[in-house]
Amino acid sequence: MTIKQRFMFLGILFLLLAHNGIAQSSKKEYVVSGTIRDHESQELLIGVTIVEQGNESKGTITNVDGEYKIKVFPGEVILIISYIGYDKEEIKLRINADITQDIFLKPSSLSLQEVVVSGRKADENVTNVQSGVEKISIKEINTLPVLLGEKDIIKSIQLLPGVRSTGEGSSGIYVRGGSSDQNSILLDNIPLYNTSHLMGFFSTFNSDVIKNATLYKGAMPAQFGERLSSVIDIQSMDGDMEKYNFNGGVGLISSKLSIDGPIQKGKSSFVIAGRRTYADLVAKAIGAEDAKSTSLYFYDLNMKMNFNLSDKDRLIVSGYWGRDVVGMKNLFNNSYGNLSGAIRWSRNFNSKLLMNTSLIYNNYSTKAEENMDVDMKVSTDINDYIFKQDFSFFSSEKSTLRFGYSSTYHNIGPGKYRYEEKSGTDRALQNRYSWENGAYISHQLKLSEKLELLYGLRASAFSVLGKGDFYTLDQHHNVTDTTSYKSGKIVKTYFNIEPRISVNYNLNNNSSVKTSYARTTQNMHLLSNSAMNELSERWTSSSNYIKPQIADQVSLGYFRNFSDNRFEFSVEGYYKDMKNQIDFKDNANTSRKDDIEIELLFGKGRAYGVEFLLRKRTGRLTGWISYTLSKSEKKIDGINQNKWYNAIQDRTHDISVVGMYELNDKWSFSAAWVYYTGNAVSYPSGKYPVDGYEVPYFTERNGYRAPAYHRLDIEATKVLKKTKKFTSELSIGLYNAYGRENPYMIEFKTNKDDPNKLSTYQYSLFKFMPSVSWNFKF
Repeated sequence: MTIKQRFMFLGILFLLLAHNGIAQSSKKEYVVSGTIRDHESQELLIGVTIVEQGNESKGTITNVDGEYKIKVFPGEVILIISYIGYDKEEIKLRINADITQDIFLKPSSLSLQEVVVSGRKADENVTNVQSGVEKISIKEINTLPVLLGEKDIIKSIQLLPGVRSTGEGSSGIYVRGGSSDQNSILLDNIPLYNTSHLMGFFSTFNSDVIKNATLYKGAMPAQFGERLSSVIDIQSMDGDMEKYNFNGGVGLISSKLSIDGPIQKGKSSFVIAGRRTYADLVAKAIGAEDAKSTSLYFYDLNMKMNFNLSDKDRLIVSGYWGRDVVGMKNLFNNSYGNLSGAIRWSRNFNSKLLMNTSLIYNNYSTKAEENMDVDMKVSTDINDYIFKQDFSFFSSEKSTLRFGYSSTYHNIGPGKYRYEEKSGTDRALQNRYSWENGAYISHQLKLSEKLELLYGLRASAFSVLGKGDFYTLDQHHNVTDTTSYKSGKIVKTYFNIEPRISVNYNLNNNSSVKTSYARTTQNMHLLSNSAMNELSERWTSSSNYIKPQIADQVSLGYFRNFSDNRFEFSVEGYYKDMKNQIDFKDNANTSRKDDIEIELLFGKGRAYGVEFLLRKRTGRLTGWISYTLSKSEKKIDGINQNKWYNAIQDRTHDISVVGMYELNDKWSFSAAWVYYTGNAVSYPSGKYPVDGYEVPYFTERNGYRAPAYHRLDIEATKVLKKTKKFTSELSIGLYNAYGRENPYMIEFKTNKDDPNKLSTYQYSLFKFMPSVSWNFKF
């Protein structure tokens, strides 16, 4: 079957299934719709289960806006509403027309004062049509032991199967064999280019303001695009519409404070949260000599306002600002950070049709100053202007149609240089401009009690724009011609069709088999020779020479729950075929070049593996064991004698063991043990002299392995005081509890005793790293 025939077949299948899903029952049904909120705070609740008594097969859950819709037959009906941490509600209704029914749930008197927001049903592991999806529990994020005591959603995600840390202490991730830039990380629908603080030891996300988070690592829904490997969709909390709340924490090197409450009671709310590290200030205060001339800190600020304009209209304004500063007086001063904002209008036209319209601005910038051999200042930045339009059409409990489009204008400033010698000289690399568009349609359809589908199509168009010079290269990657384009002129447009389909077949009430296929494309590319320094990275876009990356992924998995959904088990295999993969040629120069294309080579990649997960979700003892066996490779002409070689993100084995134990109302404990195969690296096989310098000789790309990585983290938390109005707790943790000297960097130097030999030096971080933090809420 040709590509054209496949798309024709998918189109016919789409129309047939859509017709089947939208077909109405011969008996008239009416729609009950509305929102579900916390009775006290008015916070919208996500993942609440709503079923009709006596007809539990017609249940639904609230979406990310706390909204639900359920069809019922006329007459008297009883809706049963249940949610973890809240009292179950039963609402009796007399139905003779479509109605709106808002629901308010009361926190359970038997539960902790802090509500667990997980956004998932108890049996979702089995019943969810999508595989490779994880909805992250906020309680787990706040319980897990982490570096320096700063709770971190990205570090929690790194403990899941198929997801790996890019290195010691880092907040970067590799997902199913993809590189770190192939993950779309969204904060309130804003795509962020860098989500790390302090070289990756902290992430951008303040756990105190996170409402829910979802990881898609398989066939992501058609509304998501622009990245190859995964989507991490993070939504911040809306704020209490009835009363003011204060949350905060004080740690050894950082503190944070968040405030939320009503702007106008019952109609609007706000959230504002800030963090700041102060390791350098503490070191200076205690008289450390090395700290007197050193700057090492980050700060960030989250803001969100939520307005109920009417029964049908809602307006959300959100923003984020964060910056890192690393420097040493009279030597260097580096900084980088994000500045972003979004406005979203949500409108409920009727019980079936929901619309979301978003305007988004996002900026990522870096600045570096060096005052060594030559005084130099360097700055880079990316500016994105985004418009999104999304619609959801709920034709029935068994059929949901989603469609929409997005448009993004990219402006990439790869570098502005200023050299301060006898006379200042300036040099600016050319900005790269592009216009990225995507339109999608998807249909979730329950064909029977056993079979459910989610299928769709995404069309993407990426236009490379002037102003600028664009290059023609020969087979040896030398520039043979240069063409100049005026501002706004279209240089080249890439058009791609991305089909997606997920199928879930329930074997019985406790187990299911899921399979999926997805094509994804990516036009924004991160060029970096270092996994440890954000300032050495360079973002570029597809051009007349650099083509979009394309991935086709298939997966198949078995999912099983045990003991009334207390235990979950899954095993899932995947295979990912990747085209137009990018890597540097040997001895590439990645900076200060407009014609960066001459340093790049292109080829194909493949990633495949199998993931195992056993999880216990309820009881005093909770946690999970995950194991991933995988391979990630590239094959690019001009590298490694044109043979397959390990990608830098290739790791054969990856194991996580996580446990959380609530001893009583006062004490809780947690531990996490991780092990993974050492990174694939290129080590020199020898050296040779050139003009008086020793030049290392490499025989193969990523042909060696760093030592295996493993560590144990532990934490104990005690509730110091807990009343209806005030809660405080103290957490004490130990990162790398048994003092494993894991490799952070490996360096090769000429042997002092024998100049003909190279010696290896391993540098390690965080041996026995303790943490203490005090957290409060009132």
